[in-house]
Amino acid sequence: MAISNIRYGEGVTKEIGMDLQNLGARRVCLMTDQNLSKLPPVNAVLNSLAKYGIKFQMYDDVRVEPTDQSFLDAIQFAKKGEFDAFVAVGGGSVIDTCKAANLYAASPSSEFLDYVNAPIGKGKPVTVPLKPLIAVPTTSGTGSETTGVAIFDFKELKVKTGIASRAIKPTLGIIDPLHTLSMPERIVANSGFDVLCHALESYTALPYNKRSPCPSNPIDRPAYQGSNPISDVWALHALRIVAKYLKRAIRNPEDREARANMHLASAFAGIGFGNAGVHLCHGMSYPISGLVKTYKPKDYNVDHSLVPHGLSVVLTSPAVFAFTAQMHPERHLEAAEILGADIRTARIKDAGLILADTLRKFLFDLNVDDGLAAIGYSKADIPALVKGTLPQERVTKLSPRSQTEEDLSALFEASMKLY
Repeated sequence: MAISNIRYGEGVTKEIGMDLQNLGARRVCLMTDQNLSKLPPVNAVLNSLAKYGIKFQMYDDVRVEPTDQSFLDAIQFAKKGEFDAFVAVGGGSVIDTCKAANLYAASPSSEFLDYVNAPIGKGKPVTVPLKPLIAVPTTSGTGSETTGVAIFDFKELKVKTGIASRAIKPTLGIIDPLHTLSMPERIVANSGFDVLCHALESYTALPYNKRSPCPSNPIDRPAYQGSNPISDVWALHALRIVAKYLKRAIRNPEDREARANMHLASAFAGIGFGNAGVHLCHGMSYPISGLVKTYKPKDYNVDHSLVPHGLSVVLTSPAVFAFTAQMHPERHLEAAEILGADIRTARIKDAGLILADTLRKFLFDLNVDDGLAAIGYSKADIPALVKGTLPQERVTKLSPRSQTEEDLSALFEASMKLY
């Protein structure tokens, strides 16, 4: 198990200046995006840096849903700055960009594709020491403050991929529920769907002792190792919080209890999936995001089309869990019960359908777009979506049930319309 240190509580961001002082940091790189740079979370960090006399340079050009080019721009900034510590204030896009910047600044002679996941990149193990990175999440979704994963859109192939290594996980995650109060409704929803799928996928992933082959050297052990007894605890706990608080957090921005709990659930699910991994919902989501045409989501202040990550993941979830349930029906049934299904008279062979129906009802109650067709896709796009899923072996191989190209086509087709 690998996990970042975590500090939780209202207002803990004010301690970040002291943390950097304690690390002996002289030149700090602060990364965020243009929207956040004007909002209270970044302000809280700047006030703490000023109070403790921390010298820093700010990079606020992080792209929401980053690309290989936006990673390279941030890496360039990090290399020039010769920083001895990094601070990321934002959602998964900012934290992932900062992880990549820290990695390549520490390994200046590496080519970009050296550390990118195979088969798209070379997937080399990270053997260089990195600088400390403090992550301050402002969304309740990716759990990126606890994981060794950084995801981006690889433009040339129109597909999302990433870098996965324990070495890039943040040194410290500062989980301050005050930062969630500036999140608009749809961002709360889409971030929450990511937590939901992280928990469901890591709990139903291929068990750790069935994954093969065993690496010949522990340094080659992947970040994602399959469902395991420790990740299971975190995944189930996160799922219970989602069931209790997500709808409240979306519907009432003043519900501090719900928003604080979802902020924790994001980190809990991150601890779970950061070690167990995710599977088909995530593997299929990468081309859904990468091949976006004209879709622009409500509440996202961006100048480019995008399918928010949590939305791209959750739209296939009913089809995916109906497909995977035959391998671990009791786990799928348990998840359905946590999400509100009455399973007292359920038959074990109906586990997948019961979980799929429970998810559909959950999404319908939250006004989620009616499937892939509602965000601009049609049956004609299915071959391209399948092609974009095939390189995602890092996650698709963790599905408890292996899948053919025909299976993937059928899953995309079943996800065109949900209700």
